[in-house]
Amino acid sequence: MLIREIQQKDNKQIATVIRNVFHELDAPKVGTAYADPILDTLFEVYQERRTKYYVVEKDGKVVGGCGIAPLENGDASVCELQKMYFAPEIRGTGYAEQIISKCLEFAKEVGFKQCYLETLSFMTTAQKLYKRIGFENIDGPMGNTGHNSCQVWMIKKL
Repeated sequence: MLIREIQQKDNKQIATVIRNVFHELDAPKVGTAYADPILDTLFEVYQERRTKYYVVEKDGKVVGGCGIAPLENGDASVCELQKMYFAPEIRGTGYAEQIISKCLEFAKEVGFKQCYLETLSFMTTAQKLYKRIGFENIDGPMGNTGHNSCQVWMIKKL
């Protein structure tokens, strides 16, 4: 498997992976990444300054991804870990930690001091991973992500 930067040809595949995870987990579709109007154009979105999105490719097929971007309506020193979703076939393989590491390294390189994320309360496996790599829970949301269905907010000093 290969971790690489997103390409325009990946838009449809990564949007499908993300939507499939929501269906698989019967997760809320409103107030989450599922409803983001940008979901079908991630390549274009992550061409902005201080943004990056990586995908995991397996046998020529996109099976997961994760991105980093400035926190919407937040402090300029804070970025957000965004849209980390993986197809079931690669969960538990260590690629989530690797892709997060690449995102956080990029965030440091472009001058971010903290990284924020938000997730759903039942995504406990992901929360354990986030804590293991240094994220800590905070009491409420930061910025204005539009993800009002997320009940868990975390931050990490870079």
